[in-house]
Amino acid sequence: MTSNGDVTQSPDVTTAQPTVMKAEVPRYDWYQTDSQVVVSILVKKTKKENVNVEYSENHLDVAIEPTSEQPKQYHLSLNLSHSVVAHKCETKLYATKIECKMAKSELIRWAGIEGDIDTIKPAVIATTSSTPDVPVNKYPSSAHYTRDWDKLVCDIKEEEKNEKPEGEAALNQLFQQIYKDGNDETRKAMNKSFMESGGTVLSTNWNEIQQGQVDVKPPDGMEFKKYEQ
Repeated sequence: MTSNGDVTQSPDVTTAQPTVMKAEVPRYDWYQTDSQVVVSILVKKTKKENVNVEYSENHLDVAIEPTSEQPKQYHLSLNLSHSVVAHKCETKLYATKIECKMAKSELIRWAGIEGDIDTIKPAVIATTSSTPDVPVNKYPSSAHYTRDWDKLVCDIKEEEKNEKPEGEAALNQLFQQIYKDGNDETRKAMNKSFMESGGTVLSTNWNEIQQGQVDVKPPDGMEFKKYEQ
């Protein structure tokens, strides 16, 4: 109120609302074997802590949060055409995709990944290969081309085999290869050094390791304390 008795109105103040990132539906593909349905979500450079996958009997839900290398938010929700065994499903992260492997409740062929779709029998397509008595199974797809699922399964397995491990997995693979290719002395050195040092030393030099007890060598900044009962 002013000195003249007039009432003044305060200007409207609009509170800025936080920007909510809208999740996109990612590109995905799927294939099946006799016992599994595999959904490949084509999103690169994801991290385990930024991916949440939930399996239920008739549903697959995948939420992907953005990272510094992958700035988009994705959400995929699929109502499956047939039931799966949720506790037998598993998720694998690769550099170029996320793979969701779902165990079928029944050993039947799915005509599609979503919806209320009847099961069908695979069509047997004649081939001109050198083994004409062995048919190639090709299953229906919503795409405009026919896909050879047997070949696709082989391609996926080959890709997994060639996937290069990183970090600790790569280091463990290196140690396994050294142990496999090494001679008896190399293996004895690796076993003795690793066991006696409590897993802090791994040596391949048997001439050095055989001379005595291998001491514990904790990482820099840490101290080894022997547990006493």
